[in-house]
This record gives sequence, structure tokens and C-alpha cells, in this order.
Amino acid sequence: MPHTIGPLRLKTPKLTLNSDGRRHPLENALTLTALGLGLVALVCGLVTPAHAAASWAGVLGFPIGLYAQYVSATTEERSVNIVAIIMSFVGAALGIYHGGFLF
Repeated sequence: MPHTIGPLRLKTPKLTLNSDGRRHPLENALTLTALGLGLVALVCGLVTPAHAAASWAGVLGFPIGLYAQYVSATTEERSVNIVAIIMSFVGAALGIYHGGFLF
């Protein structure tokens, strides 16, 4: 019975940090800042000449990620914060190993 079957609609998942339906601009900004710094720290930590950038980005991203974890409101924010904290830590450790904070 083709008349009983409606049009096929595919549901695409929404990527959001606000699963509770409310806005959290400060928490989201802190989470995305920590994620960005963690990504920079990790990528620069893998490149030996970029050790100073990795060290500073990791040292800044780690406490920002910890504070973002402290004030987070949703599970999605907490998950991204953990990833950001780990990336910041690993990037800072690699940057310090490769030469530290100064050029």
C-alpha cells in the first residue's frame, strides 16, 4: 500500500553541546577554546621545531580545560573537555621534551 507509506526522511544527527535545550555560551566558549589549544599543542608537539608553541598551548589549554570541566553543564561538554585536557597535556609534555618554552 504505497499511500500509507509517507516520504522517506533520513534523520541526521545534530552536533551540539547543548543537549539540555538551553544555551551555555560561557561553557561552550571555554570548551571550544580548550579544544583548540589542545589541538594546537598536540599537532605542534609532534613537530620538533614547534616545541615552544606546543609547550605554551598545552600549558594554557590544560587549566582552561580543567576549569571548563568544572563549570560544564552537559555530558557532551564534559566529553569534549576530557579530550581537550588530554590533548593539552600530551602536547605540552611533547613540547617540553623537545626543547621547552623558549626557542
